[in-house]
Amino acid sequence: MLQKRFGFTMIELVFVIVVLGILAAVAVPRLAATRTDAEISAGAATVAAIRSGIVGLRQQRILMGQNTWPVLNSDFSNVLTYPVKFTGSNGVWSNTSPTTWTYTVDGVDNNFNYNINFGTFNCTSGIYCNALNGT
Repeated sequence: MLQKRFGFTMIELVFVIVVLGILAAVAVPRLAATRTDAEISAGAATVAAIRSGIVGLRQQRILMGQNTWPVLNSDFSNVLTYPVKFTGSNGVWSNTSPTTWTYTVDGVDNNFNYNINFGTFNCTSGIYCNALNGT
């Protein structure tokens, strides 16, 4: 007479654990890279919005008869309608002087400079500058 089995054999459990271990070993590095890519994308989107806001303010100033580029607030509040992250360790901005900012990605600082004479806002140093500048 056959008895009913109520559970898994040791071989079946070991096989499942091995398969889950292999999947975890493949997935974890990919997820870490995804976070960095997300921080770079968020930074690049913010840079594009800042540049667009600078141009918008410049146009307003021209209409008012002022032929100068705008001065940026330390938190970009005069060119952006949404707040920028200034606290934390990754994906954050910090204002280092009236014309320079730093955006941190994966613990690496990427420095930005605003040239008030030409209205340019560009990454000047950092390993992610090309991606953040959109080039």
